[in-house]
Amino acid sequence: MADVVAESEATAEYSVMRPPIDYMTWDRVADQLVNTFGYTPDEVAKYASDVEEDKDRLMQLYKAMTLARGFENACNQQYMQGKIRGFMHLDNGQESIPALVDYGIKKEDKKYSYYREHTHAIASGVDSGAVMAELFMKEGGTCKGAGGSMHIFDKETYFQGGWALVSEQLPYAAGAAKSILIDRAMGLSDDEKLTKENVAPPEDDDRISVVFIGEGGSQNGRMAEILNAAGKDNLPLLIIVIDNGRAINTFTKDIATNSNVYEQGKHYGIPGLLVNGLNAEDVAKGGKAVIDYIRSGKGAAILQVHTYRFNGHSPADPEHERGRKEEKMWARAEQDPIKTFESKYTTNGVFTEDELKEARKEILADVKTAVKFADESPMPPVELAKELEYPDVPDTDYNTKPAPAFADEVNARTISPEQMATIQEHIAMLQDRANKGEISIGDAINLAIHEEMLRDPTTTIHAEDLQAGSSYDIPKLTQQTYGQIRAADEIIDEGHFIGKALGEGMNGYRPIIELMNTNFGIYGMAELSSAGNTYATTGGQFDMPMTIIGAGGTAPNQALGAEHSQPFHAYVMGIPGLKICTAASPDAAYGITKSMIRDNGPCFLFAPVKQMKESKGPVDLGQCMPLNKSKLLHEASQESVNAGQAVTVLTYLHGVKESLASIDAIMEEGFDIDLIELRSLKPLDMETIGHSLARTNKLCILDESTKSGGVGATISAAVSEELFDLLDAPIKRLCMDDAPVPYASSMEEAVVKRGSDLIEGVFDLCTGKF
Repeated sequence: MADVVAESEATAEYSVMRPPIDYMTWDRVADQLVNTFGYTPDEVAKYASDVEEDKDRLMQLYKAMTLARGFENACNQQYMQGKIRGFMHLDNGQESIPALVDYGIKKEDKKYSYYREHTHAIASGVDSGAVMAELFMKEGGTCKGAGGSMHIFDKETYFQGGWALVSEQLPYAAGAAKSILIDRAMGLSDDEKLTKENVAPPEDDDRISVVFIGEGGSQNGRMAEILNAAGKDNLPLLIIVIDNGRAINTFTKDIATNSNVYEQGKHYGIPGLLVNGLNAEDVAKGGKAVIDYIRSGKGAAILQVHTYRFNGHSPADPEHERGRKEEKMWARAEQDPIKTFESKYTTNGVFTEDELKEARKEILADVKTAVKFADESPMPPVELAKELEYPDVPDTDYNTKPAPAFADEVNARTISPEQMATIQEHIAMLQDRANKGEISIGDAINLAIHEEMLRDPTTTIHAEDLQAGSSYDIPKLTQQTYGQIRAADEIIDEGHFIGKALGEGMNGYRPIIELMNTNFGIYGMAELSSAGNTYATTGGQFDMPMTIIGAGGTAPNQALGAEHSQPFHAYVMGIPGLKICTAASPDAAYGITKSMIRDNGPCFLFAPVKQMKESKGPVDLGQCMPLNKSKLLHEASQESVNAGQAVTVLTYLHGVKESLASIDAIMEEGFDIDLIELRSLKPLDMETIGHSLARTNKLCILDESTKSGGVGATISAAVSEELFDLLDAPIKRLCMDDAPVPYASSMEEAVVKRGSDLIEGVFDLCTGKF
């Protein structure tokens, strides 16, 4: 009793940092719907009566809120008992939002949430027992225990995350919204396995994509980017802004000038609505009107729900931020949407206390069942971790993958005869160059892309400067052939369009991302990381077919300066689930590109930036190359091997040209090399490396990445661990210095290694000068 009195006194003395919006009555909400969304007063009145005059719908809202509160309370109890581990973020106080989801969102709608998503998933139809089991890290969880509290996914209900990096879900949801438009344009829909089939969506298809974000996260630049994309493409996208006044635990107004997020869309022609989350019925009425606005084809909209969160950011986090503890106590007493609902609808006679009590009893029994299911579910087997690394095993033969049976029919109805004639002429021209050995790396990739986009109409492409062919003609004629719906010219932010591609990839499409220069991918590290994690994090539910292509590496005398000469291929080596390849010839670029587009996981192809148009050669047309194999380009003579004068040389990108040009000089000194092009950086082809080292017993790596954390460091470690007995000398690493790459060639020589360094390195290994 003393604690209750103390809390009451604290509440009475508390000066509210963030006042409630009691002024936002239904009349004010209705005015917004009329003035901003173009509804008539009669239409707005109908949205009100559909809820207020329907006792079953009111009970639906109450049960959804009660389930949300009961589930989160159970999570908190289980966390304190040690059954739930890691970070966990609870939704208490914000129950009017899952109530709206339960009321207004359909199973087929795409849903993207953030790390506080348990209640959003359950309201979307995801089984509460499976959600609880996921938190318990059990095999019966939504993701087999691979995702955890922050990563709830359920393919059947189109609940597509659960994303832990703040605001990353925004472009994913935009990509999912774009996939709905692609479905309609291409005449494709999902079969019962949720893969694309040649059946047009119904004429009344009104699916939307829904994304949840806090008002703190909505200050992120990704918000402006998806508003631009939504306005430009008329995306069916609902942005639900959960405005609890806190960015993590920090008072949002301490860091943000304007918290009226619902007004952010004005510059993009996207309307917004502000509602009071204390009143669940108003959220349902206003929210349903906003949802129907989007379903009618009018484009995206923002719904900002003013609410209060009763718990801290996470049970694992301290709460030292200004006013947070006092605010929680006050909000629990004054801003509880469930108590407010109970008071209103028992006072006006809609429900009796006994009716609500019976509903609570029913819901709490369901929560207990969920906990019991989680408790009794087994732990996932240890083998599952490795099984979830890649959707397609590394040694997949992509030549055997069948094309969609509907390709010709879909192409015929989406590509005009004139467009088809133009692109077939272009393809024939490139194939003729390939047969003559006159095709460049950029053109070889362009050829592979067109062949695959015609072979599989679910293939899409995103790039900056796409209409113009970008810098190296990689996306040339894609938009002119397949239209803007499949070939998107993008704003200059790689993270944005990699993110949109991820959303397409989760929804049955096979996006290609052309980066121009791969270093621009630095803007997309969050999205690249999540692409690599998606298959595993979702317990294998969602493939992530995504091909990222660009020109990169650092050539001697490149003269591009530090920012365009970064070893991005080394930066992404640590991303799990990502297959990484390089191609220093047109043949490799063509064959690897085709395989990557057919792969069901994320793949990254690096081509040499200074050789995109310069290097030319033949191509083995129609053939896919493996994504896990290196290539022996030159084999040391048996005489040099027998004399101990042979060295295994590993290199890639511009290092291939440098090495090939150095072979004669090396042989003039009486030495020879096994020259291996590392076409697969990850997974690494240890078999080919081991076979060569068994002959030469000496290893030199000509590496286009830095000494610290570079590709050569990874290879050296692997060789030392797995093939140490084959070495007769220390590994020679010829890598970039850790200093930024200078523009001036005189300074660059101190940083970037080249053929002359390789000649010296081989000499040192063969003469014992190491």
